[in-house]
Amino acid sequence: MTFSNHNIYLFLENLLFLVCATSFFIFVSWVWRDSKPFSIPQPLPTWFKVWFAIVLVLGIALPLLAMVLWGIWWNYQQVLILLADYFLMLGLQILSESVVARKFHSCVWVTIPCLYLPYRIWQLYQGLILLNPQPELIWVRNLLIFEIVLWIFNYGVHLSQLPRLLRWETPASSHLGQDPT
Repeated sequence: MTFSNHNIYLFLENLLFLVCATSFFIFVSWVWRDSKPFSIPQPLPTWFKVWFAIVLVLGIALPLLAMVLWGIWWNYQQVLILLADYFLMLGLQILSESVVARKFHSCVWVTIPCLYLPYRIWQLYQGLILLNPQPELIWVRNLLIFEIVLWIFNYGVHLSQLPRLLRWETPASSHLGQDPT
């Protein structure tokens, strides 16, 4: 497969994912249209703020630096295209989350990372495979591996927070065994 065929394939794959994910969110929003307005529990725990800052730096700043250096400065088009696709889908995830949570106040917000994060991991893995094994791109390949680990861990963090996001009661927060009067 030639480089231009890879670009067309990546474009169509991203478009197909976007159409499927958006269709899913629209359908689920319709199913849950009568649910109470959703808001992210406040205040956010300190550890989450720290984790969010780490993800911003490692998940955005490092790939952006790699895209500028290898993709633009040193003119490796395959790096530019792979990371541009990465940022496009990351931006669409952030936009989707903002619109769903802030404009529609929908509980569907919780599902957005559940679809986008695995797709991002797939994008990075696919980029690792498609990237030519040139010695000068070893740092980009290492970055892609690092990003895969980061986003897998972030996916786990998101899943571990579902009970808090959905305000499920835990024995520590419930009044089990206490007289309700």
